[in-house]
Amino acid sequence: MTRMPSMHPAFSIVVPVFNGAATIARCIESLLAIDYPSERYEIICVDNASTDDTAARLRGFLPHIRILREEIRGAAAARNCGILAAHHDVIAFTDADCIVDSGWLRALASRIGETGVGIVGGRIAAVAGANSVERFGERIHDHRRAIEELRPPYVITMNWASPKQLLVDVGLFDESLLRGQDTDLAFRIGAAGWRMVYVPDAVVRHFNENSLVGLFCEGYTHGRYAPLLRSRHARTHKPPSCGKQMWRALQRAFQTTTLSGSGGTWRDHLYAFTFNSGKAVGEIWTLAGRAPKGS
Repeated sequence: MTRMPSMHPAFSIVVPVFNGAATIARCIESLLAIDYPSERYEIICVDNASTDDTAARLRGFLPHIRILREEIRGAAAARNCGILAAHHDVIAFTDADCIVDSGWLRALASRIGETGVGIVGGRIAAVAGANSVERFGERIHDHRRAIEELRPPYVITMNWASPKQLLVDVGLFDESLLRGQDTDLAFRIGAAGWRMVYVPDAVVRHFNENSLVGLFCEGYTHGRYAPLLRSRHARTHKPPSCGKQMWRALQRAFQTTTLSGSGGTWRDHLYAFTFNSGKAVGEIWTLAGRAPKGS
């Protein structure tokens, strides 16, 4: 029997930040404006040894937020620091370059208490006034597809909620991974038998890449860690040989309809090709023996 969730479960919102002076204030302002009982959530900002004005920007929000500092580089270490210091039983994640809608936490709360649910993820949209490249980024961060269609499913930490104890039990984020830590942890949570659910009303708006160069670089970063994650989470058989994986990466660069849609405009196909090409280069670079940190 499915357990009815509490109307207002208590959340610890964890925001890792590294050199995020340009965006962190808008992120925190949106978190402080959430339509949720203020006594039922806390905001934990984990400064990942920033070298810009991030620390000063964070101090400007005291005493309404908690500030922690994590010297080990990487969002995984920063998030783990926040999880372990959290006062509440449910952890919600967003990023320093995100702005949450006022109903974000209430929407996450509507599903987090259901039996068997390990992760709740919401919609990731571009910020208001985004250009066409930034709007295309919504297809890269399509949480509905990641959670409801892909197998195995995964969730992105821009918009994620989980019970704190579950995160601890499965071993937290892998701090050896500078990228892909959220996918890795989601795979482990799914393998442990927990469900992931998508809540479209839990909206986070992200400052997506705004140029073709940025889109290519984002694809490259995704591609760098894809072979490592495939290798770690192969279930019933070993991943294909390096040669076959390289060939498939090149093929995917030209298969743009997954991201652009079969009826997409020429811009959609260009953006999909740009992202997929970057991803292919990243994968091939890793498969050629230039493995990223965490391998």
